Amino acid sequence: MRTDLFDFELPPASIALRPARPRDAARMLVVQGDGVLRDRLVSDLPQWLEPGDQLVVNDTRVISAQLTGRRIGRDTEPKIEATLIKRLDGSRWQALVKPAKKLSAGDRIRFGNEGKVCLLGHLDAEVEAKGFEGEVTLSFSFHGPALDQAIADLGQPPLPPYIASKRAPDDRDAADYQTMFAANEGAVAAPTAGLHFTPALEAALLAHGIELHRLTLHVGAGTFLPVKADDTSGHKMHAEWGFVSAATAARLNAARANGGRIVAVGTTSLRLLESAAAPDGTIATFEDETSIFITPGYRFRAVDILLTNFHLPRSTLFMLVSAFSGLDTMKRAYAHAVAGGYRFYSYGDACLLFRARN
Repeated sequence: MRTDLFDFELPPASIALRPARPRDAARMLVVQGDGVLRDRLVSDLPQWLEPGDQLVVNDTRVISAQLTGRRIGRDTEPKIEATLIKRLDGSRWQALVKPAKKLSAGDRIRFGNEGKVCLLGHLDAEVEAKGFEGEVTLSFSFHGPALDQAIADLGQPPLPPYIASKRAPDDRDAADYQTMFAANEGAVAAPTAGLHFTPALEAALLAHGIELHRLTLHVGAGTFLPVKADDTSGHKMHAEWGFVSAATAARLNAARANGGRIVAVGTTSLRLLESAAAPDGTIATFEDETSIFITPGYRFRAVDILLTNFHLPRSTLFMLVSAFSGLDTMKRAYAHAVAGGYRFYSYGDACLLFRARN
């Protein structure tokens, strides 16, 4: 499909720079299967679900993947910014760097500074290889847990560019950019639909007879990137590692056999469930990378309802929600949200999407 079909106008003032407080006080636009729109709050979620429905959340934890340093060992030492996007082994990461043109294979980068307490006060990495569009392979001087600690000490949460360009990250973001389910470190972006949850909302869901399950998908930096190809067939997704346990798969399959619906909290949960599902919708144990790219025409196997935030124009995520609820419906829903003052993107409001009726 043509990428420009997924474009829309968004006023800069619609982009949320801070989350709602409490988190479940965010607004929620309900998009029903027949395209009817309802204005609600996230705290109303239990009222839109039924006993026996199965809520699936992503328990990935965002690491402090944003590092700032300088190239060393040459006449000039330009500032280098790196965002870690994929662990390769105990000491190597793939990263997106700026400015990439200042680096060559074999260059050394020193992250941090001697005035900050982090083992030796800084962290060195060698540029092992360069790829396309600012992607490099970094080989760090530390390994394993020592490297993880150094990254945690010297890095910052990698706020999305549309927030970071308007304000600097601060201590509030360290908590705001993690979901209450965050447990397994490895993401470089938050599964943002999960940011709306509070213990009170979880308790209300459980009291309503809705079960909650956890899976893990380590969200990569590709979630920030618009599709640059003129046609969706020319876009290649970044692979992300995910895990669905045998116990979770069995419980979801049993509930669905009894008439329960699967409710994915976030596009990350949906993408992993669809990756783990057989053509008949049966969910299997999964422990692998997925680069599933969902566009209109995709036949959903596992997920019946999706809670998600409002996404970037021309992004793979807007393509996904358009596949789920229909492109015309989602364009109308987004126009309604803009006109109604909904807050967009990672710290913004939510949509509750019921799969389009065929």
